[in-house]
Amino acid sequence: MKRLILSVLAALYALVLAACSVPDMPGGEGSSRENRLGLPFEAAMTLTLDRLEAQGTVKRTSLGDWEAVFETPNSLSGVTLSFSRTDGTVTASYKGLTFSVPKSAYPVKAMLLCLINAVEENAAPEKLSGAENEGMLTVNGSLDSGDYTLTVDAEGLLSRFEMPGSKLDIRFTEVNVTGEAEEMTSAFPVPTEVTRPMQAGLIPTAP
Repeated sequence: MKRLILSVLAALYALVLAACSVPDMPGGEGSSRENRLGLPFEAAMTLTLDRLEAQGTVKRTSLGDWEAVFETPNSLSGVTLSFSRTDGTVTASYKGLTFSVPKSAYPVKAMLLCLINAVEENAAPEKLSGAENEGMLTVNGSLDSGDYTLTVDAEGLLSRFEMPGSKLDIRFTEVNVTGEAEEMTSAFPVPTEVTRPMQAGLIPTAP
């Protein structure tokens, strides 16, 4: 009986040693990588918001200063939305003329503000921490407007932004770094809409 007990204890001890010797697997929760969200960049963008899909380009020129230029849909084609940290405003322009953000762009403007807030919120740390999957790192967070998931690629550059509660999915391709990161200071003011009268006929409408 004593020999049986000793054999069982020896087997359990061997199992414990084997478990302790298993190396940590890469990826999964608790992964981290270099954070390059604070770099100026430009990228192609596909924005899906419920049944709306918009395509264009997006630029981050400095902390809180962004610009989005739309190619589709027709109601937004040629429209540029500029987000300014300096005066906390959002302006719209079309063929060089500046006006208040058109109603057709309200939902897109709101979701881009969420993107900007999420990126700037995560741009300060040297390392990004999150869950790794197939070379991508996902970072979860929360804004006043809802929870989000921010995804960066193997180089720490922006790849995707999602807000499931708002049915928002923004994907970024052809991401090019265009400058050096500036020193992070206090939180930038959330841009608001510029109230200038919109001139009729400036925004093309869908046929």
